[in-house]
Amino acid sequence: MSFKLLSITSLAVIALFLTANSSLAKSNSYLVAQVDKLELNNLLIEGKQYVEEQNYDRALATYEQAAALDRENAQIFSGIGYVQTLRKDYSAATKAYQQAIELAPENPKLYYALGFCLGNKGKNLQAAQAYQTAIELEPNNLPNHLGLAVVLVRAKEYERAIAAYKRILTLDPYNESAYKIASRLLIEQQRYPEAIALLQTAAEQQLYDPDLKLQLAEALLDRGDIAAGLKTLELAKKTAAQNHLMYLQIANILYQQGELEQALAEYEWAVRLKPDFASAIEGAGKVYLAQQNYSRAIVNFRRLTEIAPNNPVGYHNLGIALKARNREEEAIAAFNQAQKLYRSNGDTQKAHKVGVMIEQIDNPTTVPN
Repeated sequence: MSFKLLSITSLAVIALFLTANSSLAKSNSYLVAQVDKLELNNLLIEGKQYVEEQNYDRALATYEQAAALDRENAQIFSGIGYVQTLRKDYSAATKAYQQAIELAPENPKLYYALGFCLGNKGKNLQAAQAYQTAIELEPNNLPNHLGLAVVLVRAKEYERAIAAYKRILTLDPYNESAYKIASRLLIEQQRYPEAIALLQTAAEQQLYDPDLKLQLAEALLDRGDIAAGLKTLELAKKTAAQNHLMYLQIANILYQQGELEQALAEYEWAVRLKPDFASAIEGAGKVYLAQQNYSRAIVNFRRLTEIAPNNPVGYHNLGIALKARNREEEAIAAFNQAQKLYRSNGDTQKAHKVGVMIEQIDNPTTVPN
């Protein structure tokens, strides 16, 4: 009997010992977990501080140390991706964001970040897919749509890009960039009625960006509506009187219509606003040539060759003006430079034309081809 009591007592003592050790083990495990969690939090705080200090190498090392403690934390891999993005290592950033997405597949910000990195790697269609997923998760977030539109333009997916920009305008009707890019895409595809309608909507939104007015005028002119295009430019000039491009556009239209004096006045205004404006200087020079004012033409085209030394047009027209003033040696020098530049540009037809002019000076009796 005493044996049984002893056995029962011994068993009770053993059970108590095991229970105590089990509780101690659990307590130790809890303490370890708490210590790891505290260390992890400290590492995340340190990583953020290093990012703010732009010490990206230390930030990356800190986040990687945190990842060694917890491989299931999307925030850590997102942090690594962010740091790698700041370091412009988009391949490493892409990998980190993909790991974060595996852990948090419902987080739209991770897809946006992935799209940004893929876009910077030139993987535009993959980037578009990432942005599209971000949009599905967060439909009203404007940056998601902007990112999608940008990579679609880069991928030359113009139809999809136009649709993306139109969605942007439903979210942000005053987004000038969206109007500009969408209308530019429409104009390049010769979809003038759509471009005009879009730009007129921008005008109704009272967006005063002169580029929008220029694009509207361009669309009208390309459609063949010269009067409406010129009227649009004249109205726009009243609200953007310091915009040199307005004067250039008006001058080009007037020049094409043979209104040389008016065109010259607009070209000269453009040059006043921007003294080194090559296109306006060239335009004024062409007017002087048409008016046979060769002295002024020489001044303009010589100035053009100084501003744009790799543009053969300046030398070509300078040669014409010099030849008209019987300054033949100078004319040949200008023509030779024009011919050289035309050839380097692969424009053999104009190079040949200039060659004929040189031959006519060297051999006045030569009959042009």
